[in-house]
Amino acid sequence: MLWIIRKRKFIAALIIAFALATITLAVPAILKTGHNPYFAATFSVGDFAFLLFGIVTAMDSISGEFESGTIVPLLTKPVSRSMVFFGKLFATFVVILTSYLVIFAYSTIGGLFVYGTQKSLYLFPLALIGDVISTFIWVAIVLAAATISKSSLLALLTALGLFIALIAGVSVVTELSSDAGVVRAMNFIPGAGASGVLNVTIGQNVTIANVTVNPAASISAGTDGLGANMVKTILFPNANVLFTHTNVFNTTQPPALLYTESIDLIALRALGVGFACIFIFLFIAWYAFKRSQILE
Repeated sequence: MLWIIRKRKFIAALIIAFALATITLAVPAILKTGHNPYFAATFSVGDFAFLLFGIVTAMDSISGEFESGTIVPLLTKPVSRSMVFFGKLFATFVVILTSYLVIFAYSTIGGLFVYGTQKSLYLFPLALIGDVISTFIWVAIVLAAATISKSSLLALLTALGLFIALIAGVSVVTELSSDAGVVRAMNFIPGAGASGVLNVTIGQNVTIANVTVNPAASISAGTDGLGANMVKTILFPNANVLFTHTNVFNTTQPPALLYTESIDLIALRALGVGFACIFIFLFIAWYAFKRSQILE
């Protein structure tokens, strides 16, 4: 854990995460979005922070040992490779959890100043754990790439390439497709998934460039929205999410309703997809580490 915390890239990631949280607080204040009593309870560090923390905590956790040659004395200790692997994994979990605790505390205090009195703060841990699970998807992906390649650089490039591909691919598909089945399928891929609107009165509408939105009611149905969606499942157990399609080539047409889903189904699906991805990629990483050859 101390080895992770001392790394400059971890400090940089922490600074970036605080900067993103500050922007999340500053923009609503500038735009005067008004009162949002559930901001703190549904806060998320965001998909880019998930990737950053996944990279800086796991990128060279194992591959760095191979690159520096310290893997040889490490594996001469009277412990199994599985113990080494899961020990590193546990250290990563503790560092991410502690970092998110600090960021969430900061966002809660800031939310009180920007959005006023906050409700349902007892759900704060649920949102935090959801973000940790979303981050561990990237931890597992990075560990798998790093353990197979034994290269921190290749692990970094793999994670960045996959992140960009998912962001670009899902965004294009959900924006252009009018097929409900295709849009729904995007929610089974790690990432933001399809965007919808919760059919409850929450927060306040904001008009930007003649477009009226309700930031508090917006939903990302993929794994990146897991924490917030689990909280909203408890807050609004009977609520549905509306998924619409807007013809970008003819903006005069009103949005067409594609389909609706209950908020609890969205949260449960994201939870299942998240755990499935974590298990699959961690198993690949563990198996590759167990079978890797150590050359002195």
